[in-house]
Amino acid sequence: MANHKSAAKRARQSIRKTAVNNARKSTVKTVEKNLVKAIQAKDIKALPELMKKFTSQVMKAAKTGVIKKETASRKISRLSSRAAAAK
Repeated sequence: MANHKSAAKRARQSIRKTAVNNARKSTVKTVEKNLVKAIQAKDIKALPELMKKFTSQVMKAAKTGVIKKETASRKISRLSSRAAAAK
């Protein structure tokens, strides 16, 4: 347990921020999984909307530091090329 008031506050903030970051990471993984399923099923009607949602979620995660910007760019690039090939 923290010995100072400020250290206790930082510990509380850390717990909240960790929960938010884990939720964002989980959302990114879920959206990515849905996009991959649509690509494999060659669901051409759902692909543009899923790709837009995936890009948005990944860039939000990268902007807030949940994942690195390079990782976000790599994920978007690879999945967008797979989506284009599926069409």
